[in-house]
Amino acid sequence: MVVDNYGDIGVCWRLAKQLTWDHHQVVRLWIDDLVSFSRIAPDVNPGMQQQSVQGIKICHWQPVFAEVEPADVVIEAFACELPDAYIAAMLQKKKQPVWINLEYLSAEPWVVQYHGLPSPHPRFPLSKTFFFPGFVPGTGGLLREKHLIEHREAFDAAAEQAFLQRHKILERRTHQLRISLFCYDTAPVEGLIHLLSESPVPVLLIVPQGKAAGRIATLLCHATARTEGLIEQKQLTVQIIPFMAQADYDRLLWSCDINFVRGEDSFVRAQWAVHPFIWNIYPQAEGAHWKKLHAFLDLYTAHMPSETALAVRAVWLCWNDGNEINKAAWMNFLELRESLTQCNKKWVQWLGEQADLASNLVQFTENQL
Repeated sequence: MVVDNYGDIGVCWRLAKQLTWDHHQVVRLWIDDLVSFSRIAPDVNPGMQQQSVQGIKICHWQPVFAEVEPADVVIEAFACELPDAYIAAMLQKKKQPVWINLEYLSAEPWVVQYHGLPSPHPRFPLSKTFFFPGFVPGTGGLLREKHLIEHREAFDAAAEQAFLQRHKILERRTHQLRISLFCYDTAPVEGLIHLLSESPVPVLLIVPQGKAAGRIATLLCHATARTEGLIEQKQLTVQIIPFMAQADYDRLLWSCDINFVRGEDSFVRAQWAVHPFIWNIYPQAEGAHWKKLHAFLDLYTAHMPSETALAVRAVWLCWNDGNEINKAAWMNFLELRESLTQCNKKWVQWLGEQADLASNLVQFTENQL
């Protein structure tokens, strides 16, 4: 598997860990950006070409690909395209490896139709299978560790306080709203900051280091109070934090009242967290991402009360088309948080009744070997 940004890295690292821990598979993860990887996996040494981390062999993919014995199961993540040398080595194996093309997550209806279809190689006697993660039966499912829901439900007030203290995150002030923000450059961050600064209740906005945090720091350069990692303006306190290991990022999502998330990995984790969330989908050429966004919204809001569904759509569409979130839409979203949380609990229960992505992959490959 090869990945080159936080969303891809996040998905592949979670999958590698679940295959190792929940299914006792021997996993080798090829990755071309060890520096980015180390920000969400602190045990990773970016200077090492090969290393073992949490029971998984990590290998640095370089332009000249190393000569290695191909695995019995090869997962090509996100259309990364295997090197010619690796494909040539696959041809030398007595038994053809099970070759999986792990695709991007989508709620579009056609995913069920294409999930599991074989794709013969145009030149060699090899074939790979398209594996589509998804939200409905008939797809590959979502990443969900064996004890994830159990761990979230055990995350009580004492565990939350210990987590926040460990990461030096500010304690909640009276009636304060705690929000996490992880987004792309296209998101209208400036409008959100203005909205939160004028909030009727205090707001703590937790932002990971990066471009969005830089934009906020620039916008609030004349804020009334600034210390390292903390900026205060009117009702808003912004806390800029380092990237976290994935298990701790999950705890951050569990600790916040509202989570702004992006891409694929944090998007799925926000759903398991149950709290209201706002998704920033990755922008694609010719607006292809809008079909994906609307497909998910149609599925996600299908059984919500109409008022709640409309509130979700209003905020999500503003956030993704680059327009400022309308104050009335934002206040309506806040007022319906309890309704949305109850809807999310039902949504998660429905998702949890389906097999998860790692289990589906293991079952499929075992049937092929």
